[in-house]
Amino acid sequence: MGPVLAGVLQLLALIAALALAYIPLGNYMAKVYSSDKHWRVEKWIYKGIGADPDTEMRWTAYLRGVLAFSVVGVLFLYLLQRLQGVLPGSLGFKSIDPDQAFNTAVSFVTNTNWQSYYGEQAMGHVVQTAGLAVQNFVSAAVGIAVAVALVRGFARSRTGELGNFWSDLVRGTVRILVPIAAVAAVVLVACGAIQNFSGIHEVGQFMGGQQQWNGGAVASQEAIKELGTNGGGYFNANSAHPFENPTPFSNLFEIFLILVIPFALTRTFGLMVGSVKQGYAILATMATIWVGFVALMMWTEFAHHGPAFDIAGGAYEGKEVRFGVGASSIFATSTTLTSTGAVDSFHSSFTGLGGGITMLGMMLGEIAPGGTGSGLYGMLIMAIIAVFIAGLMVGRTPEYLGKKIGSREIKLAACYILVTPALVLVFTAFAMALPTPANSMTNSGAHGFSEILYAYTSASNNNGSAFAGLNADTQWFNSTLGLCMLFGRFVPMIFVLALAGSLAEQKPVPATAGTLRTDKPLYTGLLVGTIIIITGLTYFPALALGPLAEGLA
Repeated sequence: MGPVLAGVLQLLALIAALALAYIPLGNYMAKVYSSDKHWRVEKWIYKGIGADPDTEMRWTAYLRGVLAFSVVGVLFLYLLQRLQGVLPGSLGFKSIDPDQAFNTAVSFVTNTNWQSYYGEQAMGHVVQTAGLAVQNFVSAAVGIAVAVALVRGFARSRTGELGNFWSDLVRGTVRILVPIAAVAAVVLVACGAIQNFSGIHEVGQFMGGQQQWNGGAVASQEAIKELGTNGGGYFNANSAHPFENPTPFSNLFEIFLILVIPFALTRTFGLMVGSVKQGYAILATMATIWVGFVALMMWTEFAHHGPAFDIAGGAYEGKEVRFGVGASSIFATSTTLTSTGAVDSFHSSFTGLGGGITMLGMMLGEIAPGGTGSGLYGMLIMAIIAVFIAGLMVGRTPEYLGKKIGSREIKLAACYILVTPALVLVFTAFAMALPTPANSMTNSGAHGFSEILYAYTSASNNNGSAFAGLNADTQWFNSTLGLCMLFGRFVPMIFVLALAGSLAEQKPVPATAGTLRTDKPLYTGLLVGTIIIITGLTYFPALALGPLAEGLA
């Protein structure tokens, strides 16, 4: 079997698995967020945190809950790292420096999981499990909660209430993420991923020195890392490490975990707004972009540009031979089109155009299918923009799901899509203009510029992956990337929740013969075109200086 055919067959198997999970998981999540009953363990949690899960919240109260919970998470994780040197199970590692502790705390609370440290050489068992792994669960649950709040804004009328944040947070964690992650961890252990709390072991000589490895609760963290579109690896090599991702099957399974909740949430959306067809329209948009990017990535990485490529059967530099070019292309595309950031190959070693595709996937806003929750609410924002453009074309007041898209709604949507590009382009410009940040680049020219552009694109979009050549463990990058992660996560959430509150207050508008049908293929094509055009107009000059210049050289 040739490598191209193997890659295509893996893609088809992945699509089949996602299709099988789509309806049952989407239906289950809709029931979770629509139920008025609480599990006993959930009642214990509510009592412990002093929350009333039955109190409805307006968007401002919902936002306060999101921000308060996240601030506490940042402070707790920061202190845990600063105290690591005196904690049990630290494996002898020292406490984390203040700038790196800030960067890491912000990174995991914002669902970014950017790592400017070597996981197996910096973090002990307590920080990994009680700190990082816990945030992998709750940061993902926060994203789903905000998405559900926006869906309620479309579904409800004549009220500003969007549900209860604490109830949505706890249910998303207890009923969705924990059970699926537990099953996934068992599967990964069966594949060969490790799960223990052993210390550091000497395993022999390597290049004149002792080679060491340490154990850890890797399989359980790997499961939620992918399922919650987090991405931070227990080891520096991330999902290219055999302890995290041992076999081709585990590799495909991890890609499945990355995609299953973001895709299934479109079914949840359709059920909650009372129109499954609307969910299929959003699904078709996400799937069209995802499949298109995977096909484009495979083409760039399998294309032969010389004798070495021809003999190897593709661009194998930086890729695990266990997985090959095809599976690595699927993984790289899926992880950058979501807010995952996990890697089973080094994106810096992809071809120039291949590296550009990973960047472009993040620049779309990571909405195809995007992160857990963040992908859905990001796509719904783009759906509003597309409806507004269509309304301008025909001279009608734009409507979406029975709600008028007026000046307030379109201003909030416009602010949402402007935040991330502003962070990416402004901080990239400063990093290239100032003398100190540029010293962190391993490469010069177009590829060196791509390292900087990729870093700020990844942080601002809460992705977390990186071009491997950049030394980001400096005060400048730890601080500025941390700020990008904070602003890139929570400022857009402000606009999303404000938009949800505005929509929930409206009364429904009856559909007429002139209403744009947003559940038809024509609208799906319009939405795909809108996303591509907006992204291209925003980022093309930067891409032309980096990956395009390198790929066309």
